[in-house]
Amino acid sequence: MCGMVLSRNRFDDDREVPYFFWDRKVTVGELRAALADRTDPRRIPLLRALLREARPDEVWSFVTPEVVAEEFESIRPGLGPRRRFWEWLLQAWRDHGFLR
Repeated sequence: MCGMVLSRNRFDDDREVPYFFWDRKVTVGELRAALADRTDPRRIPLLRALLREARPDEVWSFVTPEVVAEEFESIRPGLGPRRRFWEWLLQAWRDHGFLR
C-alpha cells in the first residue's frame, strides 16, 4: 500500500465535506438536507454536482434512483460528459423494469 490513498465510501459524518465536493464547502449533512428539501434552491445544482463528481455507487448514499429519474430533465443540462452515462443507466433500468 505504499503511497496509496484509500477512499472511504461511507458518508456517516454529517460534518465532513465529501471528497467529491473538494471545490465547495458543503458538508454531508448540508447535502442530505438540501437534497431532501424540494424547495431548497441548492437542490438541483447539488444534485448535478453529485452525479457529475461522485462515483455512481456513492450517489445512492444520498438519493434514490427514483429521485434521479424524476429530476433528470432538470439536472441533465449540468452533467457534462457524465450525462451519457446517466442517460444509459436510467434507460437500462427502465428497460429492465426497475424504473418507470
